[in-house]
Amino acid sequence: MFGRGLKTLSLLSAALVTGAFALVFFYAPNDADQGFIQKIFYIHVPLAIVSLCGFVAGGVYGIRYLMREDRNDDLRSYVCIHLSLILGVGTLVTGSIWARAAWGHWWVWDEPTLVSFLIVFLLYACYQPLRFSIEDRERQARYAAVFSIVAGAFVPLNFMAVRMAQSLAHPRVLSTTGGNMPGSMFVTFLVSLAAMACLFVTLWKYELASKHAGMQLRALRRRLAGEEDGWAPAPRRSAAPT
Repeated sequence: MFGRGLKTLSLLSAALVTGAFALVFFYAPNDADQGFIQKIFYIHVPLAIVSLCGFVAGGVYGIRYLMREDRNDDLRSYVCIHLSLILGVGTLVTGSIWARAAWGHWWVWDEPTLVSFLIVFLLYACYQPLRFSIEDRERQARYAAVFSIVAGAFVPLNFMAVRMAQSLAHPRVLSTTGGNMPGSMFVTFLVSLAAMACLFVTLWKYELASKHAGMQLRALRRRLAGEEDGWAPAPRRSAAPT
């Protein structure tokens, strides 16, 4: 059931990503102060936004799991957080490159936007160790759901706190008018954001389809072996269920 629409999503993602890169390199102008290096903005900011939205989505699916106890909701929550952590790494790497080029430092600890995202990332970095430290599969899913809900509620609160902070270093681009960006840069940013969001959803569905197929295969093996059917990511020491 998770594989529906994957072909369409894949083609749409490829078209949007290609279009976004074309706009970044051939349509959006170089920044007057930072020059060409500013174009990393079109990767860095969409990565950050989609990553944070993925964390919140993981919390929403965590709520659904506790309400309905549908194991597929637990899987959806897990994959949302797993992919958001990967995008979070990309956000931190691209942000450090941009900071080095723009400010002369790889990291600026008195910049609230950077530090707050790092705090959120480190918080969610505890998700998988917590999850796989629990052997019982039902308790594992419940504890993971509670963690995703609490951490997901922290994300918008953290974002609002940063928006109220008086930051002079980090640019403000999220406003109804596009901040200080000219029209060509704002259009490029919106297309890049749409491309990143579509790519996230596509990868999310691919991973869901893969893991669901693996779950069905393990359940079939247990039935053939005369074992009781059940579900959870197989207990292992790696970072993700197979």
